[in-house]
Amino acid sequence: MAACVDKWHPTHAGRLSSAIYRYLPDRTTTTADRAMPAAAPAPARAGSCCVRGSGDDDVWGELRAEAQADADAEPILRKFYGDLVLSRPSLEAALAAHLSAKLCVPGALPQDALRDLLAGALAAHPEAARAARADLAAARDRDPACARMVHCFLYYKGFLALQAHRAAHALWADGRAAAALLLQSRASEVFGVDIHPGARIGCGILFDHATGVVIGETAVVGNDVSILHGVTLGGTGKESGDRHPKVGDGVLIGAGASVLGNVHIGAGAKIGAGAVVLRDVPEGTTAVGNPAKAIGKKAAPQRRPEEQPGVTMEQGWSDYVI
Repeated sequence: MAACVDKWHPTHAGRLSSAIYRYLPDRTTTTADRAMPAAAPAPARAGSCCVRGSGDDDVWGELRAEAQADADAEPILRKFYGDLVLSRPSLEAALAAHLSAKLCVPGALPQDALRDLLAGALAAHPEAARAARADLAAARDRDPACARMVHCFLYYKGFLALQAHRAAHALWADGRAAAALLLQSRASEVFGVDIHPGARIGCGILFDHATGVVIGETAVVGNDVSILHGVTLGGTGKESGDRHPKVGDGVLIGAGASVLGNVHIGAGAKIGAGAVVLRDVPEGTTAVGNPAKAIGKKAAPQRRPEEQPGVTMEQGWSDYVI
């Protein structure tokens, strides 16, 4: 996985601020990385994020400004935005409050207790909250339907399911499997997205529409990956051990695609909608069909990070296709 590049300035409609790059991975090693089996090299160190530049929280500041603008324009939103965003001291606190309201079970799983569980997990694993900031910027920059990060934060179930997973993964890494599985189960019920808490997911992830996304326990997803609805990163049967896909940086996976088994999807690859991938997909390759096959007369040229399919969301086949 590539280190953060300070001079990376994407061309995607000129919308990408510099904020996201302060939360992209560096070359440090996380606890999750050290736990990866040596026999299954990952294409990315999922979950390893760093803050670059000043200590200012640009993403949280921009999100609050957006919330204030919406509340000023629509009086009906003032209390809603005030309770969930404007009254909160940090993105971490806002996330814990918002997710706990979504995932609580009246009479069985109190909202306050769930908020404390989420807040504690995020506080113990600050890389999760840094990744959340990159996810917000990714949605704003890649999804043409997302005009403001605050809309993603409040309404986009793909983002919310991913943040519930980040908290669950933090608990899983701390050996709190029962609490982690609780968050997985509630997120699956509420958002329709089922991610095992053991799965490792990088920074700057976009789940576009998100309904029906399933990611297995030993899956690894790199940075700047975009996944559309109905995607499965699953196993092929009852095998145990390292049995789920490893997805490299900058990959785009189309709607309804299934990637099955301990296969490797190379950086910058595209997986076509509805494809069933059972074998490794080389870096920079487009794979389509059932079973999926790589297409193209020659390998795609080396892309700059901002040109990777997971960032551009370009699902066309390019000039390199047969």
